[in-house]
Amino acid sequence: QVQLVASGGGLVQPGASLRLSCAASGSLFSVYTMAWYRHAPGKQRELVASIRSSGSTNYADSAKDRFTISRDNVKNTVYLQMNSLKPEDTAVYYCNAKLPLVVNSNVYWGQGTQVTVSS
Repeated sequence: QVQLVASGGGLVQPGASLRLSCAASGSLFSVYTMAWYRHAPGKQRELVASIRSSGSTNYADSAKDRFTISRDNVKNTVYLQMNSLKPEDTAVYYCNAKLPLVVNSNVYWGQGTQVTVSS
């Protein structure tokens, strides 16, 4: 079992920054691929960013040049630094963990944290 707790969301104005955190409990955190997804009302859930054990990262086009995903394997925590936030970034953000290169790996989700960008 892997438990994920997301935090750091809030209400901000366009152009502001937020740093989301996801604290993980369980074993083998450093082995997991970690990711941030978001789900806005009326839209499909989308992958925002992911980071592998090697440090390799992927970003959605909408997140490139504005968001940065990172991980701290000592603290068992993954972060999402979000800069230059836009209203279209408004969504519930979910932390995700999955074993890489395992087809039938369990997928673990955090509870989600609300990010609202509005003037």
